[in-house]
Order: sequence, then C-alpha cells, then structure tokens
Amino acid sequence: MAMSPWGWIVPDGLWEIARPLLPPPRIRPQGGETANIDDEAVLAAILYVVVSGCAWRSLPPCFGISKSTAHRRFLIWSRAGLWARLHQAVLDQLAAHDLLDLTRLVLDTAHVRAKKGGELTGPSPVDRGRPGSKMHILSDAAGLPLLVGLSGGNTADSDGLKPMITGYQTKHDPDRGRCYPVGKLHADKAYDRPHLRRWLRGKHITDRIARIGIESSTRLGRHRWVIERTLAWLAGYRRLSPRYERQSRNYLAFLGLAAALVCYKRLQRLTT
Repeated sequence: MAMSPWGWIVPDGLWEIARPLLPPPRIRPQGGETANIDDEAVLAAILYVVVSGCAWRSLPPCFGISKSTAHRRFLIWSRAGLWARLHQAVLDQLAAHDLLDLTRLVLDTAHVRAKKGGELTGPSPVDRGRPGSKMHILSDAAGLPLLVGLSGGNTADSDGLKPMITGYQTKHDPDRGRCYPVGKLHADKAYDRPHLRRWLRGKHITDRIARIGIESSTRLGRHRWVIERTLAWLAGYRRLSPRYERQSRNYLAFLGLAAALVCYKRLQRLTT
C-alpha cells in the first residue's frame, strides 16, 4: 500500500474513517466541479491549522491547494457536520474495542479569550472583563472527550450541565442504535446546586459533585483529575486558544475536530 504524503500531519488510518463521511462534491453554478480537489490534502491543511494555530492566510504552500480553497472547504465540511460525525465514528470504534469507560462521566469547563468577540462570547470574570468563551467538556472516566460545547465567558459553569447531559443522552438515543448509559457524574463545586442534583436524580444519574464549604478546593478528587488532563490535551491544539472565530459554529468545528483527534490518538495507542 502506497504511503500517504500527509502522514506527517494526518494520523495513520484517520483518512480511511473520514473519507466516507465527506459530503458529496458540489457543482459550481458557473460550471465545473470541485471534485478535482484532493480532499486528503484539504484535511491535512485543516489539521495543520488546528494543530499549529496559524491563520488561513499563513497556510504553507506544501499542501498544493490555495488558502481560500482550504478555508472554503473547511466551512462546507463544518456546515455538513463532518467533525461531529468523525468524532462519533472514532468513539464508536473505541466502544467496539471496549475502550470507553462510561460508568463515570466527568464534566468541566475552561475559559478561552475571544480575540475578536463574536457569537457566544461575554465579559469574562476571570479575565478582567475581556471578551471570552467557555469550553464545556464531558468526558468518560479515562478523560476521553465525549461531547463538547460552547457558551459565553460570563455564563455560569452550572448552566452548562443540563445541556451537556441532555445533548449526550440525545446523541446516544437507543432508538438510533447506540445506547451509552450514564452511571455517575463527577464535577467540581461550580456545579453544586440543589436543583441540579435533583435533576440528575430524576435522570437516574448518581451525582458526585464536590460540595461547597466541605471539600477542599485544592483536591481534584480521585476521578475528577482526568478532566484537567483532557483540557491540557485540547490546549495542545493551538487554534483553540485564543479564539479567533467570530462565528461560534466555526470555533465549535475546530473544538470538535480536536476532540476527535484526542480520541483517535488514544484508539491508535491502545490498538496497535
């Protein structure tokens, strides 16, 4: 089998997962097709941007495509939901190898400065009121990101609990052929709200939320520390911090792609 010229940036086997998920090529209104563009080169260019953090205009010419082509294809694939499907496809492979530990889920947030403002931003109380956003990350017991979300920087962490759990359960609806039950949920003191504990009990989810005034803030807990490692993994993708995208869906696309890469690297490490 011929070696891919993009093996230095595209992990082995990732293209084989992504290729069947790509939307069909578009026919341009003025005539001609976009099918002659090397989609694997486009994926490599997008991965280069999310890993290096470079601007689209700084994309090196080694990919053989123009900067505008790479950016346009990124927007088309993002609107088509490619990155969420890729993330889910990798999670399904992890589940097939029994490499997901869903007995416990862990939830946390991280602040991201929004350089250009935009959708889902707000004055951040942890950054002197500068515009910012919050990444919401739900992981399994080993810290693999299962679901990502975004909100304004002035949104309370606790406001993200219901949307993240509801989004996770909807995403894994048994009627769609996948059912990943939620056993216990671990979170820090920011989520210590009586109404949230009651809501979780109504969902038959055991809450393991740190209690304000009782548990030390210097201890992450035996199970909650993994989410800090997850946030560190995601911070390694330099396009995520700071946030430059004004449109929230474009930033979420980068975040979803980074989550897929984190999960795929774990799949590679544990199955090879």
